[in-house]
This record gives sequence, C-alpha cells and structure tokens, in this order.
Amino acid sequence: MPIRIPDSLPATSTLEGENIFVMTEYRAMHQDIRPLRVLLLNLMPTKVATETQILRKLSNTPLQVNVGLLHTATHISKNTSAEHLSSFYVNLDDVRDQRFDGLIITGAPVEHIEFEDLDYWPELVDIMEWSRTHVFSTFYICWGAEAGMYHHYGIPKRPLHQKMSGVFKHRLVKPTSPLVRGFADEFWAPHSHHYMVSRNDVLAQPELEIIAESGEAGLYLVKSTDSRDFFVFGHSEYDTDTLANEYRRDTAKGLDPAVPLHYFPGDDPANEPENTWRAEGQLLYTNWLNYYVYQATPYDIDALDGLAV
Repeated sequence: MPIRIPDSLPATSTLEGENIFVMTEYRAMHQDIRPLRVLLLNLMPTKVATETQILRKLSNTPLQVNVGLLHTATHISKNTSAEHLSSFYVNLDDVRDQRFDGLIITGAPVEHIEFEDLDYWPELVDIMEWSRTHVFSTFYICWGAEAGMYHHYGIPKRPLHQKMSGVFKHRLVKPTSPLVRGFADEFWAPHSHHYMVSRNDVLAQPELEIIAESGEAGLYLVKSTDSRDFFVFGHSEYDTDTLANEYRRDTAKGLDPAVPLHYFPGDDPANEPENTWRAEGQLLYTNWLNYYVYQATPYDIDALDGLAV
C-alpha cells in the first residue's frame, strides 16, 4: 500500500530504506482516486518508534492511505519534542469536523493507573465518542483495547500476578472471519501487559465476538459484531527487538523483570531474538484495511454522518 505521510516525518526515511512505498504528496494529489483517511492516535511515549511500527503495517496493499497523526492536548509528552508534535500532530479540535475511514488507538504504559485518574481520560473519552459518528472503523491496541472495552462495554481490566511478556501461541476461534484470512490455524504474537480483559466478560456481551486467543496469554483478537470496533490485546506491530529493549530497559532500572517467554532462543536473553509473528502481524492490518475499511466504508466519506452505533 502506498502510504501518504509528510516527507519530513522521521519514519519516512526509515520506511523508504526498507523499500516500503511511501507516496509523495505531489504524486498523491495527481491520482484520480479517493484515498482512505486513517487517523493514528499515538498514546505511546516513544512516538517516533510507534509511528514507524504502525506505518510499516499500513503499507502492504495497493490502496492509497492518507495517514494523520493525533495526540492528546491535555497530556504533556516527556519523550517527544514539542517541535515534532507541532510539526506532525493534530489534536481533536483540529479534526473534529472531519470524517475518517479508520482510527487506530495505540496502547500506553499507564496500566497501573485507573482510567478515570489519567489526566487525559476525559479527552480520550471525547475522542472515542467522536469516533462513533466521524470514523467508520476503529482499531484498538493493548491498553487502548482495554480502554475501549471499558468505555464502550463497561468491561474492566483485571490485574495479572505478573507481567505477561513474550511471544505466545494463539489459535483461531473464528477462522472464517475475514480479519484472520490467511492466518495459520496456530500463530504467534507478542504480548506486553500487566492487566487483561476476561474472556467471560467478553462472552457476556452479545455485541462482541472472539476471533483469536491464547491458552497461555488469553484474549488476542475481539471485534464488535457490527464490525466497527476491533480490539487487539497483543502487539502485532512490534519490531523484532522491541520486547528485548523493554526487558533491558527494566533490567537497567533495577526492576528485575522476568525474561519474556518464548522469545529469546533457549529463553536466554544473551541470544538475539527471532521474529515469529511478522506474517500474521502484517495480515492483521492488511485484512482490517481491506475487508473492514476499504470494502465497507462509503465512497462519499460524508455519508458517515448518522452511522453512530
């Protein structure tokens, strides 16, 4: 997929170095098609790394996608420069009157904080409510999935005895779903979280269906039955070394983290990890964009008006 992003965004040179098709603004303006409009709400402190990971996943179909970057105005980022945010990001007020085919809400390292105690929780609720009438399909990741479950369906996050960190085997619960078309019956995906959403809580909601899960790590893919909300409780976008970097960071802080499971060869952090989730991780984003955004969203994006669920 040619993704259209600002030429000066740091992710641009990284993706072009990986031979990923990044379309120039000039070429995009001269194509006689309506590109998909996808907004990325980036709640991660390492915004540049997360931008690159997500944009990489949005880059593998023949569709043209215009990607916008959104951040919360009520939270001051300590890890991303104000110049980067002002150059490439907007807040909700800047796009409140616009409509988008898709919205991606990332995770955030705030699991130990109650939702209502977050400084940006009211703004996040505002964004999630706004998406009901201004976005056709929303894709929630990890903590973002926990937040979406809590706000839209009243499902709480539940603490784990220890952090769920590693790469885990999953099985397809609904293999006929287009969301997992092309997936192996069993596949691997990374997890990195201290809380979880209960399978029984999801099953109690008739508006939700489980698509894939792990016997060891729990839920992985859940969607609404109307195919407007998608919840991913792992990190299919992670780079090969992301879990290793998290482990080494926490070790350096003296936190004594457990070694991520099924990740380092021989479970030995002295060994370099191998990527066992890349194919299904890419398919997840490609299938979402193709089957639930491109083939379902109205050609006239203004027709999104009145589609609240």
